[in-house]
Amino acid sequence: MVNQFTINLGFYMLMPYLAQHLSGTLGLAGWLVGLILGVRNFSQQGMFLVGGTLADRLGYKPLIIAGCVLRTAGFAVLGLVDSLPALLAASAATGLAGALFNPAVRAYLAADAGERRVEAFALFNVYYQAGILLGPVVGMALMGVSFRVTCLVSAGIFALLSAVQIRALPARRANERASGERQESVLAQWRVVVSNRPFLLFSLAMVGSYILSFQIYLALPLEVRRLGGQGLTGTSAVALLFAVSGLSTILAQTRVTAWCKAHISPGQALSRGLLLMGGAFLPLLAATAVPVPDGGAGRWLLVAVPPALTALLLAMGTMVAYPFEMDTIVRLSGDRLVATHYGLYNTISGLGIALGNLLTGTALDAARAAGLSALPWLVLSTLGLACAAALYGLHRTGQLAPLQSQTATV
Repeated sequence: MVNQFTINLGFYMLMPYLAQHLSGTLGLAGWLVGLILGVRNFSQQGMFLVGGTLADRLGYKPLIIAGCVLRTAGFAVLGLVDSLPALLAASAATGLAGALFNPAVRAYLAADAGERRVEAFALFNVYYQAGILLGPVVGMALMGVSFRVTCLVSAGIFALLSAVQIRALPARRANERASGERQESVLAQWRVVVSNRPFLLFSLAMVGSYILSFQIYLALPLEVRRLGGQGLTGTSAVALLFAVSGLSTILAQTRVTAWCKAHISPGQALSRGLLLMGGAFLPLLAATAVPVPDGGAGRWLLVAVPPALTALLLAMGTMVAYPFEMDTIVRLSGDRLVATHYGLYNTISGLGIALGNLLTGTALDAARAAGLSALPWLVLSTLGLACAAALYGLHRTGQLAPLQSQTATV
């Protein structure tokens, strides 16, 4: 838990301000800024499967530590260099670091929690969101000094985390059956995972949840800025989005999970969570029917309240689904090659986010040009409904809880 909180704290101290540094301080062209940020994302998403595979073969602790050490170096270099090749290498290193430790952290937690995986992942999400919430605040304070100081402090946090884990984190490997498989070739491991049909169907059905939840970083801020402008109104409304999302998760996640576990099945929790995420865009859909006031309190309410409600409902949907989502991946893997399954799952969801963002951005531009401001929110709501229906179908047909014997023969 402390591991993931610290990882997110160090990451979000720096990353929200990287584009500003590259374009402002260093004066790079927009396409170069996009290239550097894209290299980081590509190196992470493209290497998740490799990171998960290595974690299953070598153990979870070495990959967690390797990722933290690599991110220490990457963040330090970002603050100390200004040449394009060095910036690209540092950006790629920070992305690869995430690919190394993300699947290993989740597989470690799943193995350590045993039968309490759902509760463990609920608490994990609390620490995860706390790091996201606190990181930009600390980063903003450090940016008042300089970007270099921000980078070096972030790198120092990862260096300290690496040292603590080397000394204190207990070694953890996959279970005995999985450890017997570690001598298989990498291609043999991948064949096991990609031929796991229930897992692949589940991964594809859950892509929509990542597209929807990511809109707090894309469509919601763009809509707030469109209505509220770049001044204080827009800035405060964007800040409200992240505060509502993070604080609601920190305060309510464990309670929501306890209620869901007591009253509904995992499959129902997944489908209802996606349904709630799809419904999250209805406040924005309804707001398109309201005339935009010229100013005053009425305009601020229209700018702030519907997006904040959407952010809250997205967070609630994620709270309902996320712990059961992480647990379902372990169950569908049959406790075999768990980190590799997490790695492929992250790659699929990452590709889904990239495609979803491209289509969402295109839809926003087209809707504005055509005067159909309601269209993007209608499409996103429909996506949530479709994914919820797909998950409900998988649940009803038993695809989300395959027999151990079936999974072992995949």
